[in-house]
Amino acid sequence: MFCPGLGLLLALGLWWLAVHGLGRDSLMAARFAPEKTWQAMLELAAGPDIWQHALASLRRVGYGLAGALLLGVPLGLLVGSWPTFNRLTSTTFQFLRMISPLSWMPLAVMALGIGEAPVVFLIAFAAVWPIVLNVAAGIQAIDPMWLTLADSLGANRRERLWRITVPAIATHLLTGIRLAIGLIWVVLVPAEMLGVNAGLGYFILDTRDRMAYGELMACVLFIGLLGFALDWLARLAHRRWSGA
Repeated sequence: MFCPGLGLLLALGLWWLAVHGLGRDSLMAARFAPEKTWQAMLELAAGPDIWQHALASLRRVGYGLAGALLLGVPLGLLVGSWPTFNRLTSTTFQFLRMISPLSWMPLAVMALGIGEAPVVFLIAFAAVWPIVLNVAAGIQAIDPMWLTLADSLGANRRERLWRITVPAIATHLLTGIRLAIGLIWVVLVPAEMLGVNAGLGYFILDTRDRMAYGELMACVLFIGLLGFALDWLARLAHRRWSGA
């Protein structure tokens, strides 16, 4: 039985071999050597800068995800429970879902200006579609017998929502949130190159401009670690709710 960390050690070994073996005479090897990246990562972790940029990014993620939930959950409920609405909107939603959120960057800047607003918009646009689709799938997966039983017991619309619908779609919603976090993390870094003065995307540009290549690579790895931690939290919530 192989330890999950073994694959990570193998990847690090391949990185070291590529730098010191195959590319030892190249400029890239001198700039992105694993030991230099590790040293830069320890220095960044000991200082306040990387954490301030991470908090700025996580704040935008929170705002964007909250906006996606406020819009996506009601839309998903409508799509899943109202066949006419589903037929009217399915083609439009699928079309919009297939447009890369980053394609909207110029329009977002023109409409919302430079700063926080376009970044949060792009994050929300990326996150809303998996939430809509998974909530709709949760509604469609509800056993009609549960609804019939609720009607026979005299449950009103509110009781049906909180006693049947919400528990039924919770697992699907958590799945949608996990998928949304993955999309958000892909969109976040380029979105933060829209003129903001804090965030992990901004920090990458700053390290490039300062030619601090060790810090640049350390920031890339930090983004991966932080994204992995967010995905782990989403998986943990899904397992706790589903009992898996």
